[in-house]
Amino acid sequence: MEISGTTALVTGGSAGIGREIAHQLKLKGATVIITGRDEGRVAAMRNLGFEVIPAGLSYARDVDNLVEALGDRAIDILVNNAGQGVDHDFREAPPDMTATDECIHANLNAPIRLGAALIPRLGEQPAAAIVNVTSGLAIAPRASSPVYCATKAGLRSYTQALRAQLGDTNIRVIEALPPVVDTQMTAGRDNRKMLPEECARQIIEAIEKDRVEANIGMVKLLKLVHSISPALAQKIMLRF
Repeated sequence: MEISGTTALVTGGSAGIGREIAHQLKLKGATVIITGRDEGRVAAMRNLGFEVIPAGLSYARDVDNLVEALGDRAIDILVNNAGQGVDHDFREAPPDMTATDECIHANLNAPIRLGAALIPRLGEQPAAAIVNVTSGLAIAPRASSPVYCATKAGLRSYTQALRAQLGDTNIRVIEALPPVVDTQMTAGRDNRKMLPEECARQIIEAIEKDRVEANIGMVKLLKLVHSISPALAQKIMLRF
């Protein structure tokens, strides 16, 4: 897909992987609209020339408000990148169910709802793409993040089915599976982390080369192990 001249919507585009995706799309000639919640980061992105729609995606009304704010803008590329983690470890403390519900909506319901709203206008373009950012944890979960892993596994399954449904259309459905990336969400973790710039580069490459998956960094190895022995991959990741 040729990125120059397109209009892209990147959710969660004011920080981390999303911010790098937004920058790299803009450098390749796209008009980029982002969403973000943090006022300081939103202001910084506006100062860099990005169109910003302040929005969280933890509730259905947030997605509806975002679609309304877009008006009738043509969209060529939708990057469902926004996501959030949640503490949900019974070994540590009882889970906060409000935070759990917000995580499920932001990571799973919102991409489904936003995609459903925008597929008609994506279908009007000569070529279009939906990029759903999941995680290596969509392949095999880690024990300390059951809700986050479940949302990413759910989005992976949805993405695969959506790709089959839209297979005869102009809309390419891409899944991006990052490893542990150096972002605010992973602050404090000691794992070796990929730089967000490199993660974004590989996602952009998948868009340009019309790939259906971007298996990034160590996720390539995880997929190989999983293809040989799903039980071994699960055992490794549960302890990760």
